Parts: sequence; structure tokens; C-alpha cells
Amino acid sequence: MKNYLLILECFLFLGTLAKAQSKMTWKEIGSLKTRDAKDIKSSTWSIGGETLDRDYTDYQSYKKYLGPLGAKRIRLQGGWSKCEKIKGVYEFAWLDSVIPDAASRGVYPWVELSYGNPIYEGGGEAKLAGHIPTSAEALNAWDDWVKAMVNRYKDQVPEWEVWNEPDLNPKHTGEDIGEFYLRTAKIVRSIQPEARLIALGMASVTKLEFVKDFMEHLKQNNGLDYIDILTYHGYSHNPDESYPKIEILRQLVWSYKPSIIFMQGENGAPSTPKEVTIGALRDKDWSELTQAKWDLRRMLGDHGRGIATNLFTISDIHYAPGDHMVGVNTKGLLKTNHDKTIERPKLAYKAAQHVFTLFDDNLKLDSMVHLESSAQNQSYFSYAHKTNGSSIITIWQNEGRPADVYDTKATTLTVEGGQFKNPVFVDLITGKIYELPKTTWTKQGKKYIFKELLVPDYPVLIADAKLLKM
Repeated sequence: MKNYLLILECFLFLGTLAKAQSKMTWKEIGSLKTRDAKDIKSSTWSIGGETLDRDYTDYQSYKKYLGPLGAKRIRLQGGWSKCEKIKGVYEFAWLDSVIPDAASRGVYPWVELSYGNPIYEGGGEAKLAGHIPTSAEALNAWDDWVKAMVNRYKDQVPEWEVWNEPDLNPKHTGEDIGEFYLRTAKIVRSIQPEARLIALGMASVTKLEFVKDFMEHLKQNNGLDYIDILTYHGYSHNPDESYPKIEILRQLVWSYKPSIIFMQGENGAPSTPKEVTIGALRDKDWSELTQAKWDLRRMLGDHGRGIATNLFTISDIHYAPGDHMVGVNTKGLLKTNHDKTIERPKLAYKAAQHVFTLFDDNLKLDSMVHLESSAQNQSYFSYAHKTNGSSIITIWQNEGRPADVYDTKATTLTVEGGQFKNPVFVDLITGKIYELPKTTWTKQGKKYIFKELLVPDYPVLIADAKLLKM
């Protein structure tokens, strides 16, 4: 019965997707061939592997999906309280089974140092929104654990993040977190001088005073050299609506240090109705199709603005009593069973594979290309291959939250510049590649004009065929 229901569910989702694409009449000429992380030299893409520190997911169950996904990095949480259950005694076996294994799969961990440890008075809480350690004893113990972590994993972990969503705790101030961050960052660099240091894991993108106070503390204490990347989260039902706020945050941070890399440190959409999921965006109904659409829009909306992305997350997360929330957060690309083992990949897993395969560091944003569309409410970006100059255009409708059923918008897209010898149309959810009939595109000097494009509410591509492996 379970297998029957699973098959039925898959057919329902694929049927919905087929209905959304029913107007597509172009000839299908192939499908994207995805790549394993080991076969991708470098990229900015990361996948979330959070909450192993609290046993809410099972790495041993999902690890076989990690390499084939194609992301080059994975975000992990170090878990002070899981490592040190008895004062001064460290248990690293659980991390020893994760960090080297992920690295061996071509997926390099960046490890968040958190949360508190209640075995120490003033040690803070080991959960989301918990307080940082504050007592002298707890801070010294924190320092010792950080030293032990970096010494143990410095050969496999090139980047370290300090804490997660500190702004969720109302008792934290930006200055408090600045002092705690700088204390921790100096320890990391003293052991691993080449390490890249990541702040701030902000839950909100609008708490500008908090970020300003944090950056000001670093500036006043000669600490700006101790931050390389700034991460933020900030969920939005329509991912395209979040960028004006993100840009304000980015300009604030760059006013202190323009070389700081911006990174979406945690974002993704649920895949189930609101009665099922917990966590951000739980007030609306979602499906595996709308999850895939949302994730694609977040990834390529970020990428088109030069923002690195950590897609949240690889596996559904089973939160337990005693934490910030209880239940299953269904933002995983992998659907779980009740025991946290993996049932199957979702549509979003395949969609993410397509993005991770194509948008590696061989592609660059092409600012020399000018794009103009006949339709309203669209996002579009142009990329060029660094070696051969061939072009890829991403385009999607951005006017609302992704829908299960959406009427595609007929569009004429003018591309001034770029390089297309054999342009094709690519669906990033299915991976299907379609021939663009000769009647749908022309070249006039340096301009390419693409007509009769049916643009959905998720990213699709116009790409030179030589860039694609089928």
C-alpha cells in the first residue's frame, strides 16, 4: 500500500507539471545530463546539512545523495553541547563520520560553531534562538572547544561560521554578538590562518541597527579583517520581493568593508500543506512543485545578483520537544520517513541538480549583454562561458508566489550582445531541452530576437546548445 501511494503521489505531481507545460509544442531533443560534485571543479553553490548537532536528520541515510546533487559545499552545525557532554571531555565520533566523508565526496563542509552548552552555568542553550555563553567559565570552555574543533578539522573545513540567527534572541545586541564573534574568529585564525570566516547568520534582513552595531564593534576593535563572508536568511513567500531589502543590507555592510562576500546562508521552501510543515513560510500551502519553483527562483535570483547561495536543506528536518519548534520541517530536497531515513528525492532535488550542474565557475554574469522583454513582471539575467563566450539567459515570471497551475506568458525577448550559434530552450525542473524553431528567433546585427517564448513562474533557459551535456 505504501509503495502504491508513493507512485500515485509522484504521478499527481508529474501530472500537475505536465498541465503547466501543456502549451509547449516545440520538439524535445534531449535532457540535461547532471554532474557529480567530484566532476565540478568549483562553484558558489552550497547545500544545507543543518541540525545534525541535535539529531534531527540522519547523515548516514542521506550521504549517498550528496555527491550526485552537485553542490560543492555543505553547511554543518558543530554542536558544542553534543561534543562536550561532560566538562572537558570531547566526543567527536559523530562529526568524524560526517566531515571527512562529505569532503571525500567533493562537497566541502563549512561548519557553524554553535550553540550554547547548559552543562556550564551561563553556558547558553543548545537550540535555535538560544543565548550565547556569558559566564567566564563558559566562555573559557567555549574557547577550548573551538580550538579543539579547528585543530581537528582544519584540513577538511576551509570556512567557519560563528553562530546561527543570533538576532532571534531578544537579549542579544549587535555589540554583544560582535564581541563574541571577534573572540571566536581570532581563535580560528590563530590555528588556521588561511580559514575564511563567516558572520552573521542573520534570521532577518531588516534589522539594520543590529548589523550596524555588529560591524561598528568590529571596526572599533580592528576586527574587520576577521570577516570574509556575511550570511543572512530572511524568508519571503515571493523570493523575488526580498532583494530591495537585501540590497540595503549589502550596502550597509559594504560601507564598512567592500570586499565582504554576500551569501544567502539558509533559504528554501516547504513541500507540503501548512498542516504538515513547521518553520518559515508555514502559513501557506505548498507542494513539491511549488517548492521546486521557489527554490529555483531563490537560487537564480541570488546568482544573477552575485550572491552565493546555501539551499536549505538536503533532508526534511524532524524537530524534537525542547527546541524552538516541534514537528517536521519539509524544506528538504529529500523526503524522509518517520525515522529520518530517506524515502525518495523530491522534484526540487532534480531541479537543484540542473542548476548546480550548469552554473559552475565556468559561467560568469555578462554585464555587456542588454536584455529587453515584451512582458511585465519578469526577472532575467545573462551569463557567458569564460572560455568560449557562449551565452545562457535565465528568465521567469516573478509577480507572485509560485503556483501549482500557472498560465505561461508569451514573450518576445531581445538580447543585444551575447553569442548563440544554436539556441535551445531548457526547462530546469524537468531538465528537458527543446529545439527553438527557426521561426521563433532571428539575428539582426548584434541583436538576437526570440519570439513566442512561453515563460512560466520559475526559471527557464535560452542557452547555446554547445554548453549543455545531454
